[in-house]
Amino acid sequence: MAFILSEDQQMLRDTAMAFARDELPVTHLRELRDGGANGVDANTRTKLAELGFFGVLVPEEYDGVGLGMVAMGQIMEAQGRTIAATPLLQTAVLGASLLTLGGSEAQKAEWLPKIASGEVTVALALDEGTHHAPLNIATEAERNGQGYTLNGAKRYVSDGHHADMFIVVARTFGEAGQAHGLSLFIVPKDANGLTVQALNTVDSHGAAHLHFEDVAVGEDHVIGAVDAGWEILEPALDRGRIAVAAEALGSAQAAFDLTLDYLQTRKQFGQLIGSFQSLQHRAAKMFTELELTRSCIGAALSGIDENRNDTAELASLAKARASELIHLVSNETVQFHGGIGMTDDHDSGLYMKRARVQEAMLGGASFHRDRYAKLNGF
Repeated sequence: MAFILSEDQQMLRDTAMAFARDELPVTHLRELRDGGANGVDANTRTKLAELGFFGVLVPEEYDGVGLGMVAMGQIMEAQGRTIAATPLLQTAVLGASLLTLGGSEAQKAEWLPKIASGEVTVALALDEGTHHAPLNIATEAERNGQGYTLNGAKRYVSDGHHADMFIVVARTFGEAGQAHGLSLFIVPKDANGLTVQALNTVDSHGAAHLHFEDVAVGEDHVIGAVDAGWEILEPALDRGRIAVAAEALGSAQAAFDLTLDYLQTRKQFGQLIGSFQSLQHRAAKMFTELELTRSCIGAALSGIDENRNDTAELASLAKARASELIHLVSNETVQFHGGIGMTDDHDSGLYMKRARVQEAMLGGASFHRDRYAKLNGF
């Protein structure tokens, strides 16, 4: 399968790369971290909205641009190049996908234009443990006279510390581990009974723990059919997984470029260290893994836009490869740079910290290898 960007997609990629380079360099993340912003930057959010990035997956009839996942992948890769902290994954990918795939006409009309304009940011409140386990949901939603009452807790919700609303996965039937019985609820950040505990994360992007105590929502806040949320959640998660993979690819490419430049300038024993064969072999390994992963991600992005029936397999393949790639490259970047790579003054440590989050987000390599095997009958 040839992966060639259209003219519009190439223009978007060029714009995204230039924006990340000029407006969101790694120094910007340092400034947010050192200033205690915890990854929150209202000015960046405004600029992303002006560029139309929030509306890439939003259909045109809801004020979006509807360019699809291939286009979104270019933006996420550009963001990964500078490990920028933005709400794009949660809002423009997961939020927009969940509402587009399962929202009622009224929900789409109300929320999708607000997402496309950057007026509202969204966070998917899913996992309840330290690892990605989308079926292990114990948060309960009990029917009351006018809707549902939510009780439970969510952990490490990315962007949860500054989201305007949450899409909460709760159980309306069955037990933890079962797909049937999951439902999706729109919960505003100021809902009575909702407690948001902001977290400072190792990658300086921030997250939150959420606690729900008798949080009441109306029936019109349910996305899709009650008990059948998994049918919407799973394909939306796959879009998110591919987007994270694209971001990780961008980070891995930037870290590799950093390392390659060091190999070509640093001297030891009177020679450029890039002339040492052992380091050449390790650099070649990183390069081949980068190109293999790029192909997997390209296939996954195209698969979504083409509505292929194997998108779940492609998503897990892309995310497993990307998780392993960013682990390898971020480690090697620090190792190649030696002592300076261990200091906060050098960017390699920032890439490694973000890499650990990218690896685990929406499932690590082991999760997706297992899922890929099960999807193929093993």
